[in-house]
Amino acid sequence: MRFNRQAEKMLRAASMLATIIILVYLAQFFLVCFFCCLILIWKHAVWQIAVPFVEDKEADLIAWCCFGIAIMAVYGMRKQLRAVFRGKPWKWYAVLILPLLVVEAVAYTANWGAQYGILYRSGGNMGLYYDQIFSYAGWVILSGLSLFAVGAYVFGMHRIYVEQQKAERYQMQAAVYQTLEEQYRHSERLRHDLKNHVLALQGLWEEQAWEKLGDYLERMEDSAQLRTNEEATGNRAMDALLCQKRKMAEERGILWECSVQIPRFCQIDTFDLCVLFGNILDNAVEACDRLKDSGTRRDSQPFIHVRAEAVKKCFLLEVKNSMNAVEQKKGGPSGKENPQGHGIGLLNVGDVVRRYNGVLNTEMQNAVYDISILLPLGEAAYDTERAV
Repeated sequence: MRFNRQAEKMLRAASMLATIIILVYLAQFFLVCFFCCLILIWKHAVWQIAVPFVEDKEADLIAWCCFGIAIMAVYGMRKQLRAVFRGKPWKWYAVLILPLLVVEAVAYTANWGAQYGILYRSGGNMGLYYDQIFSYAGWVILSGLSLFAVGAYVFGMHRIYVEQQKAERYQMQAAVYQTLEEQYRHSERLRHDLKNHVLALQGLWEEQAWEKLGDYLERMEDSAQLRTNEEATGNRAMDALLCQKRKMAEERGILWECSVQIPRFCQIDTFDLCVLFGNILDNAVEACDRLKDSGTRRDSQPFIHVRAEAVKKCFLLEVKNSMNAVEQKKGGPSGKENPQGHGIGLLNVGDVVRRYNGVLNTEMQNAVYDISILLPLGEAAYDTERAV
């Protein structure tokens, strides 16, 4: 496993380095041909030289200047490139690098021909000057198209991967929430059978079988999920989701506080609500897990505080959770095996917020991560009299 991770890191570094080198090379090739073409036109039109040439010193100066410009341009794209190459599987890097090498080979062949004086000749009818102009113009077009193709391919691959991950995450969440709702219905059927349980408990009481009585009560509590009352929101799917997340937190020794009130006529789709709560709470649980795994000494217990309610004409969701102080200094989560998974979850949250023209805000202060979401509601959404 360690070897595979090391190999994946090396492949990622190699593909990123190769992409940067190819982008710099193509950008330099494009600029050199463009400026050489301009110099020839300037010498011919302004200096009245019948058949001008680009001298070796001029070519070297142009090449170095264009190399610096290309480096600066690629450096300015460092954030976008870092996002592209973060959290991808090794197959993605392998698929990415092969077409880029082909484009690089074509551009290198053209550049080699330009260095050794290979021109697009017109058959001698238009003269050497125009042959040079047409050659440089052709190389400008070739390098420009190659540069555009590389950029479109790299960022297009990233976009396709992100969309696929989002679609897979949505499908997974839909299946999970459907299962949760079925489990909640099962719990309701068990609670409906309470009369039979009372008769069984009465028999154990009369027999004074205290140990069996205690076991029976525990089984009733676990199977019927009697503790879900504290997450009762009036929405079955949300109740089941919050119950599951509470259990996850309690199993990990995380202090859980939850106060969620769903408006009676909430126009926000239940699935979208589950996407918001599910992704945010998953990230909160993972942050608390990383806090415990880091060995950081804390006087207080890791916590997750959930609050959601209708505020004036908006639905407010706020989640606060403990986080590692080191992560706060770095501005985000660290040490995850799949950092991209965290980003995909927030992308799904961001999509829901944009769909409802809402606002999302995150803050990190005093080792506490605070995310709040404000979504507009319809006129009928403010009746919270029946909200539990």
